[in-house]
Amino acid sequence: MFYYLLKYVLLGPLLRLVFRPRIEGLAHVPSSGAAIVAGNHLSFSDHFLMPAVLKRRITFLAKAEYFTGPGLKGRLTAFFFHSAGQIPVDRSGKEAGQAAIREGLGVLSKGELLGIYPEGTRSHDGRLYKGKVGVAVMALKAGVPVVPCAMIGTFEAQPPGRKIPRIHPVVIRFGEPLDFSRYQGMEKEKAVLRAVTDEIMYAILSLSEQEYVDRYAADVKAAEEKHKAEEKRRAPRMPLR
Repeated sequence: MFYYLLKYVLLGPLLRLVFRPRIEGLAHVPSSGAAIVAGNHLSFSDHFLMPAVLKRRITFLAKAEYFTGPGLKGRLTAFFFHSAGQIPVDRSGKEAGQAAIREGLGVLSKGELLGIYPEGTRSHDGRLYKGKVGVAVMALKAGVPVVPCAMIGTFEAQPPGRKIPRIHPVVIRFGEPLDFSRYQGMEKEKAVLRAVTDEIMYAILSLSEQEYVDRYAADVKAAEEKHKAEEKRRAPRMPLR
């Protein structure tokens, strides 16, 4: 109930009024039945802009940190994400990937739309990074189409670290559904999972026209943070006077 209140009365109209997103290819999203919408992830705003323009309800797998914050703010944030149809997924540990897959398959088994960011995290520099194979596992196990989606302009509207979005043109572009039925029963083949994931990422890239990096975003972030820490440690200290 609260999901539709947000979408049609509270948040949805406000987002459409402020950002005035241009929607392209909306007809590619199935009007019924289970499907995965796989998109790039450039901004915190992505969680709300895409659902605001879709005619159907969509459920996203969201990081568990959104649901476990301390204090009143944390409880309100958790309530908001739960009410908006988001499912918390713990991204740490060996079982994290399997937990996400189980939750995603549960959504698809009910004939609903599942939203996924195959990169696994927000892009910190606006580039598109290598996709993780969980999206391929779910697509093959559930036997559902994958609709590629590109969010364009949301990085400029709300880059990492910016709490309040700035006004900036936004385009939300959906591509033709990808059919992977030819790989039915092959969801345990690593080469197949990689091929399916790469095909999905290429479709997103074609829509978004981002620069592509054939590395996982989390690994690149970690390497850059380590490099910055080392540079800071090696920097000469000013003598005390």
